[in-house]
Amino acid sequence: MTNTSVSNTVRLFGAGLRALLVLTLVCGVVYPLAVTGVAQALFSGRANGSETKDGDGRVVGSSLIGQTYDLPKQNPDDAEEVARPDLKWFQPRPSNGLGSNSVNTQYSLILSGATNRSGDNEELIQWVTDARAAVVKDNSTASYKVKPADVPADAVTSSGSGLDPDISPAYAELQVRRVAEKNGLPVKDVEGLLADHTTGRLLGFMGEPRVNVLGLNTALRDLIQG
Repeated sequence: MTNTSVSNTVRLFGAGLRALLVLTLVCGVVYPLAVTGVAQALFSGRANGSETKDGDGRVVGSSLIGQTYDLPKQNPDDAEEVARPDLKWFQPRPSNGLGSNSVNTQYSLILSGATNRSGDNEELIQWVTDARAAVVKDNSTASYKVKPADVPADAVTSSGSGLDPDISPAYAELQVRRVAEKNGLPVKDVEGLLADHTTGRLLGFMGEPRVNVLGLNTALRDLIQG
């Protein structure tokens, strides 16, 4: 009886070990390699993080994640100093819920989120008012004056994630003359870049037209350097 019990135990242990090895090989090696191979063959760009490259082939970011385009801080060690936008570039949506949102203050990938304040919150209303005034001031040039009524909603509010890489064509168009002036470019050239980087509705009716800020700024840099 004892020998039979030991024999059964050894047999079960051997079967379990074989199953473990087979499942480890199939689920831990074969399946991941197969999925990776299919992804690289059919969806290479997406599988590698939707990387955006400049004219020299260098990766400058992901088309799925927004970035800031700010001037260097005058005092890098000052945590209270607010970075000023570098106005030679197209600016993205606000990234921090328009205020002291601790979830995502600089397009951080640790966490994402926007402000949880209601639409009638006085502090939020003041943030939007101040943001609109800044957009009007920053984008007005000697020959083009921005009206407060022309400022679209995405210029003064963050997205639900706070990481939105896209802006509306209206917000991008609002920035064209300022970008052209700051870079010494003809307005028509910058408008051409914008037209080339404007994506329409999916299948012609789903979603809204959008402009990927990283892609647009990458093309702008190539134009300036070229």
